[in-house]
Amino acid sequence: MMQDHIFKKMTFQELTIEGFSRAAVQTYWHIPEMKLGFDLGAQPWNFMGTPRWFVSHTHMDHILMLPAYVARRRMMKMEPPIIYMPEEGVDTVKQLLSVFSRLDHGRLPCKIVAIAPGDEIKLSRELVVTVHRTWHTIPSLGYLVWECRKKLKPQYAGLSENQLRDLAITGTALSDEIRRPRVAYFGDSTARGFDENPDFYRADVLIFEMTFVAEAHRMEEIHKFGHCHLDDILERRDNFQNQLLIASHFSTRCHDYQIVNTVKSRVPDMFDGRLTLWL
Repeated sequence: MMQDHIFKKMTFQELTIEGFSRAAVQTYWHIPEMKLGFDLGAQPWNFMGTPRWFVSHTHMDHILMLPAYVARRRMMKMEPPIIYMPEEGVDTVKQLLSVFSRLDHGRLPCKIVAIAPGDEIKLSRELVVTVHRTWHTIPSLGYLVWECRKKLKPQYAGLSENQLRDLAITGTALSDEIRRPRVAYFGDSTARGFDENPDFYRADVLIFEMTFVAEAHRMEEIHKFGHCHLDDILERRDNFQNQLLIASHFSTRCHDYQIVNTVKSRVPDMFDGRLTLWL
């Protein structure tokens, strides 16, 4: 298989998590079993078959490869993809695609969907994505993918199949929807994004930014530019119920070994083994 970008990959339960994120370089995440991805700072060739992408914000390292992704799908005669993104950036991104289309002398067919905090996007009978406000230097969003299941209401538990069918014919709602938060994508944000979206803490998998880790980094500057520090995460340690915590988007000011050494010295148990540094 042709591969034009290097990315890291891991398996958690039945999910595959692929991607890469480094501040000011590129950010892109892919979960093939859910047929979705987050951000388009790069677009490995074998991610191209995924038809839906959720953009957290329009900084270049998060959307740079959008035109190439759309063009590749057109070239391979695939259906136009659907790109969900903050409503504030939609018109400008459409203009960007128009310019690339003129430069390339080729169409760039895709559906750009403007979304806002509080929106819900139903992907299938089993999956729903909720949209959450995060706090960066430009309008930004986080996403939570929920697994939905139907559970028969207790009052109907003893009825036969025929009785249940007859009730269903009358329009009676027999089931409640049970939602399980499976994957949360935090994007770029200060820790206020956690404080105002506590459901992120409950997702099985949480992908989040921890751009700065060194003690020398100034907290007021970090928060001013819409990012998190290791200290922000440690202050909220007791809130994280997640089974897997993926910390990413580290500053290029630090080498990988510095990040690893700093975090492991401060968090020797790595959140009881749940914390992974995506490097």
